[in-house]
Amino acid sequence: MFGFSRPRSLFAASTVGLALTLGALSPAQAQDEPRELLNSSYDIARELFAAVNPKFIDWWQAQHDETVSVQQSHGGSSTQARSIMQGLRADVVTFNQVTDVNVLADAGLVAEDWQDRYPNHASPYYSTTAFLVRKGNPKQIENWDDLARDDVSLVFPNPKTSGNGRYTYLAAWGYADQAFDGDKAKIEEYMKTFLGNVEVFDTGGRGATTTFVERGIGDVLITFESEVNNIRNEYGKDDYEVVVPPVSILAEFPVAVVDEYAERNGNEDLANGYLDYLYTEEAQRLLAGFNYRVNDEKVAAEFSDQFPQTELLRVEDVFGGWPEAMKTHFASGGELDQLQRR
Repeated sequence: MFGFSRPRSLFAASTVGLALTLGALSPAQAQDEPRELLNSSYDIARELFAAVNPKFIDWWQAQHDETVSVQQSHGGSSTQARSIMQGLRADVVTFNQVTDVNVLADAGLVAEDWQDRYPNHASPYYSTTAFLVRKGNPKQIENWDDLARDDVSLVFPNPKTSGNGRYTYLAAWGYADQAFDGDKAKIEEYMKTFLGNVEVFDTGGRGATTTFVERGIGDVLITFESEVNNIRNEYGKDDYEVVVPPVSILAEFPVAVVDEYAERNGNEDLANGYLDYLYTEEAQRLLAGFNYRVNDEKVAAEFSDQFPQTELLRVEDVFGGWPEAMKTHFASGGELDQLQRR
């Protein structure tokens, strides 16, 4: 299995600024410098792509006899999408929610058919929402109903700013929908209590991790299964435990070429190659080593013992798709706002 390392001094650092000087080279300088691709990604993917990028560079060199470099920009996926619309010239996006790519498609920066360009609806890997609890699981957290108890405090990112947080909210709602057989009054009562137990709403997944691990706030951190396992591996398997609930949400990680900028940057082939690489067996094995679930059957079989069985609810099945979920739950005045006012 691939190792996981997070330098403490860089734990909460933002890397959005890495892209600000891209495109500033003169033509003469550009001839002397290797082509540089910018990947705009979600908050907790820093270490993942720090491992992926050197492998991609070697793969591209072997395939095309060209030396290239890759830069990263990280933040909440919705924040990243806004930055791109404001001029961050990313060549590709590797996000954690479909709607953040659709925003770019609506703005004309990404092709409307972006989900048809790559397998699995342009999602080379996936995950679900899980819980990280402290040593010995002192509050005996096993399922979503435990998170609505009055003796439990929670930490997860803000659904208004984070795709990670939206998945958590929808997973909790999906659980309640099953538990209460669609009784909306009971679902809303559960969600009101669940949201009321949140100690801190950080803007992104990495901020939530910092709050829980380094500041010691909360009984439960709710985030992607990949993140909770990586945290436990880094900070000590004896200090934390991972709980994967029996019902959770299917969290897809969509990827797309930002056609408008990739063309302007002269990186169309490089951008497409970067996303192609994520589907190779080598990359799929690397992704699984970082505790992401993959669709490659051979690699999935190799890592099957690593991923507990759980019922993964699809946003399309429970909420009618992401556009409907965004309108109903996360838009101004939607369910989330109403629940937090009660």
